[in-house]
Amino acid sequence: MQIVQKPYMNMLSDDKYKDYKFIWFFNDVNKYQFLAKNRNTEVVLNKSKIFTKYMQTAKYWVFNYKIADYIKPKKEQVFLQCWHGTPLKRLGCDLIHFDNQLNTPEEMKKRYKIEAEKFSYFISPSKYCTETFTSAWNLKEIGKENIIIEKGYPRNDFLFNYTEEDVKNFKTRILGENITDKKIILYAPTYRANQHTSGVGYVYKEEVDFEKMREKLGQDYIILFRPHYFIANVFDFEKYKGFVYNAADVDDINDLYIISDILITDYSSVFFDYANLKRPMIFYMYDLEHYRDESNGFYFDVESTLPGNIVKTDDELIDEILRVTKEFTYDEKYKKFNETFNYLDDGHASKRVIEEVIK
Repeated sequence: MQIVQKPYMNMLSDDKYKDYKFIWFFNDVNKYQFLAKNRNTEVVLNKSKIFTKYMQTAKYWVFNYKIADYIKPKKEQVFLQCWHGTPLKRLGCDLIHFDNQLNTPEEMKKRYKIEAEKFSYFISPSKYCTETFTSAWNLKEIGKENIIIEKGYPRNDFLFNYTEEDVKNFKTRILGENITDKKIILYAPTYRANQHTSGVGYVYKEEVDFEKMREKLGQDYIILFRPHYFIANVFDFEKYKGFVYNAADVDDINDLYIISDILITDYSSVFFDYANLKRPMIFYMYDLEHYRDESNGFYFDVESTLPGNIVKTDDELIDEILRVTKEFTYDEKYKKFNETFNYLDDGHASKRVIEEVIK
């Protein structure tokens, strides 16, 4: 199981860190007990008493999301924020318009400031990200613009180091007895905050006509659907059994990347990471105008920058899948995209980040 972060694996294999203890926090500790077999590693229930103890005593904190406002590091503790991807959608203090049902813009910006005060380091994979994270968390205002580690994304090291055996194993684990020679499409749309309805909870409107796709593509393709886990709980996978597979519970999305022939997404940051594989991508942006002009807004113009075509209807999507299967090339636009956003990703970012943080 490729759940573990690359910096952790690098430290495990390096005798320089043989006396370090590693604590993993999970909501489901039973699922991840395999990690406890590793050297000096303990698996702990999230938000338990032992969790609180380790948060109070650990020298280093490593997170890739915002933690609760009331949790604050001591002066001698080191907080490394990895975040969870290169942003297309505006974040925090950069928001212009906002349709999140759970927070107002003012509440969101306040939370980002509270969080930024805690950071010791913040990982960045590019100059673009450095500028964006600095702006989104308003790091200059609080005198923390120098905490950025612009060394590449450790999360993407695996995309340069995986083996064909990894591909075979992941296909077997994810597809089971249904392992096939059909083309594999990874469909990973972004989480939409407006999919939460007050008094109802999370709902999913099928913007993709999976029935039509099965009719047109079912003989030669299968789909790994990676919805947000909130949405996965309300989607009827049984209805499309044998064509659409539930990929929501695969812990490490890298596993899905390396076995997929095509990525379909919209505004999710997954396309930045997937671009390292130089494989075809399709951007199904049926609500582009709304998302750009009324929702979060973007940091750059998608139509001139994205390394793949934008489609807005089911028919266009099906046609584009068939086209890229036959005609895809790693063209100059795609190369320019990687030269802008992924030029530091090379399979060795973990080592560089560790050496910067742990001195």
